[in-house]
Amino acid sequence: MDISNSLRARIEASVADALAEDIGGGDVSAELISPAAEVQGVVIARQDGVFCGRPWVEEVARQMNSAFQVGWRVEDGADLKAGHTLFELRGQARALLTAERTILNFIQLLSGTATRTRHFVRLLEGTGCQLLDTRKTLPGLRLAQKYAVRCGGGANHRLGLHDAYLIKENHIAAAGSISAAVAQARKRRPGLPVEVEVESLAELGEALAAAADIIMLDNFSLADTRRAVAVAQGRARLEASGGIDDSRIRAIAETGVDCISVGSLTKDVHPLDLSMRFSR
Repeated sequence: MDISNSLRARIEASVADALAEDIGGGDVSAELISPAAEVQGVVIARQDGVFCGRPWVEEVARQMNSAFQVGWRVEDGADLKAGHTLFELRGQARALLTAERTILNFIQLLSGTATRTRHFVRLLEGTGCQLLDTRKTLPGLRLAQKYAVRCGGGANHRLGLHDAYLIKENHIAAAGSISAAVAQARKRRPGLPVEVEVESLAELGEALAAAADIIMLDNFSLADTRRAVAVAQGRARLEASGGIDDSRIRAIAETGVDCISVGSLTKDVHPLDLSMRFSR
């Protein structure tokens, strides 16, 4: 997976913060071990899933002054089976003991995000519908979780409030109407995509008339989603959203919407069960 300059900077900062909050004034338990002692170890999967987090592991190693080396057995985005060895570690025992929890925290969280995403992506196979994430991410880890979504086979919605318009109910109320909000968006930043959230077929008609690029169908029933697809006739990209889970996503995709956004990809993450084991 490609790593952008902005993501690389966030990885460096996130790892530095994670190590600082864990180490504090020093790892008193690791100080029990001789500075000369060396160990080797492995990180293994305890359950099936999708791996994600290699750049974070490598950055932890770098910030620990390369006191240990990492030998990789998997790439980001790889499917895992329980018992699968992900990577090997070799080097100074003190450094590895200090880094252990930071490494696991990152890869368990990101692998959990990628695993949940892959589960939803597989439910959409054959429909032509794209799975999107949302801004419902852990504070400070948005770029990391959105990277994990891509590793799982999903796609990113806007990264934040800056790279696309999403005109929602309160924006419409403040602006006076959908058409007024869209007109202002086109005037102020003509290069940005404009998405409008609608809650009824009547609002869908207004958004289409205003020539929105994307229209989010918020909590539409299956019947109304089908009607929306028929009404839009490809004049705007249609996104279904609103509490969509794995029991409903396939049926929604089969209505013909272009994409479905699922907040739980990054909001309700269960970390993947991974384990690090050392030997002398």
